[in-house]
Amino acid sequence: MCRSIKTLRPPVLPTEATEEDIHAAALQYVRKVSGFRAPAAHNREVFERAVEEIAEATRRLLDGLEVRGGAARAGRH
Repeated sequence: MCRSIKTLRPPVLPTEATEEDIHAAALQYVRKVSGFRAPAAHNREVFERAVEEIAEATRRLLDGLEVRGGAARAGRH
C-alpha cells in the first residue's frame, strides 16, 4: 500500500527535513492508518486535515528534539 516512513532527524537524515519530507511522512501515516491510498470524495476533507495535523505534530516534534551532542532544532517555522 505504501512505502515505509523514513526517519527525519539527524544524523539519520543528513540535512534538516524539508516540508516535502514531513508532508510525505504524514501522508504515508494517514494512508497506512486509514487503509486508503486515496480517499473517496466524501472522505477527502477529513483525510487531508489529518495529513496536515500530523505534519504539524511532526514539525513540533522535530523542532523540540535534542540530538545527543547537538542543539535543539529550533527556528523552523
